Amino acid sequence: MTAMNLSPLWISLKTALVATAITFILGIIIARWMAKSEFKGKSILDGIFILPLVLPPTVVGFILLWILGRNGWLGAFFFEIGRPVVFSWSATVIAATVVSFPLMYQTARGAFEQIDSNIEDAARTLGASEWNIFWQVTTPMAWPGIAAGTILAFARSLGEFGATLMLAGNIPGRTQTIPVAIYFLVEGGRQKQALIWVLVILLISFVSIVALNYWKKYQRRFSSHPIGEVVSDP
Repeated sequence: MTAMNLSPLWISLKTALVATAITFILGIIIARWMAKSEFKGKSILDGIFILPLVLPPTVVGFILLWILGRNGWLGAFFFEIGRPVVFSWSATVIAATVVSFPLMYQTARGAFEQIDSNIEDAARTLGASEWNIFWQVTTPMAWPGIAAGTILAFARSLGEFGATLMLAGNIPGRTQTIPVAIYFLVEGGRQKQALIWVLVILLISFVSIVALNYWKKYQRRFSSHPIGEVVSDP
């Protein structure tokens, strides 16, 4: 392979890493808020957050194109300032973030909902601020679920195809990710080259799954220790 031929790999990895970072931050914040808040319309908002998970990727791509396209209510603004989103690398990140967010959100929310609120209340009685409680009490207890959601979000970002193709297109060296490259290689009859990329993405995805399994195994081993062995009195 030449350096140019490797561009789908670098674009895919860069896109997946950035999208996962965005999803990680937004997923934790929104999942925590949804897990601990009660308000009218919560079920509707929860459905909106999860919707990209059940919609066909092409439908998600069409909605993004409708919003961020040249005539979209948000896309028109970016066109006017000379920073169009469509057919740019940013579009690959946006598409990957939208389709992977539900996995991070659902997993993190489930982890937050499993936390005993009495532990957080105890921290409040000791004078801890809400910020410290969130980062030093809540997040560490929910970390196994957060870590699992992060790995799943990365894998989903890496394999995104439909929404990416509609919003970012297929521009070699710019927006051509591995899944998009595979599709057009097969369309062009270049099966052997497509197979190479299939093996590459299979390897990356497999490593992600193995990492998730090892993480779960480690967490089960850690949580099986008696409390007295983990926390000792000063």
